[in-house]
Amino acid sequence: MRILVVEDDTRLAAALRRGLEGEGYAVDVATDGTDGEWLAQENRYDALVVDVMLPGITGDVLCTRRRAAGDWTPILMLTARSGPQQEATALDAGADDFLAKPFSFMVLTARLRALVRRGGRERPVLVEVGDLQLDPSAHRVRRGGVDVDLTPRQFAMLEFLMRRSDEVVSKATILENVWDFAYDGHPNIVEVYVRQLRKQIDEPFGRHSLQTVRLVGYRLVDDRDGSAP
Repeated sequence: MRILVVEDDTRLAAALRRGLEGEGYAVDVATDGTDGEWLAQENRYDALVVDVMLPGITGDVLCTRRRAAGDWTPILMLTARSGPQQEATALDAGADDFLAKPFSFMVLTARLRALVRRGGRERPVLVEVGDLQLDPSAHRVRRGGVDVDLTPRQFAMLEFLMRRSDEVVSKATILENVWDFAYDGHPNIVEVYVRQLRKQIDEPFGRHSLQTVRLVGYRLVDDRDGSAP
């Protein structure tokens, strides 16, 4: 999942990026409202984390403009000021939730998960492709009733592919959504993670569900009979 953080406190923004990436999210960061608005216009995000007090345009204005443009991506607003008036202002601007600073990172991630689950499009609590199951809330993967241990990045990549089961997804699309806007490493990282996932979700079960479509990308399918693609 891909998150946009719009926060002018560079230390907090960096901490949020590290923490969210550690949870398996792809994270883009903008340090003013103008850049944040541009990124939100140009990219598709699963959620936005937006500070209220920003240079350029404020978080309230950014939120209002996104809603006026028909963008209903879930927005979690952050502010240094707490109280019913501040909360009402954020919600009236179109925010989905409100969190006052200082806040617990655990609470922030829990609220983000809740927002994404009920966000712009309906997302089932449990994602299933055949007997492969992924529970985003519990961060748990099972195949045929057997638990599969994955790293946060492996989990994020598997979730992205499972939500697009039977679709062919290009390497560039995976990079944009599972890594982040600023990633400038080697694109072969996708191939590395595909090999890792196959060793975790396919090979121990005699499956071939994670398929390579030559010169196009990758596809995750229901392969309960174990037949080769």
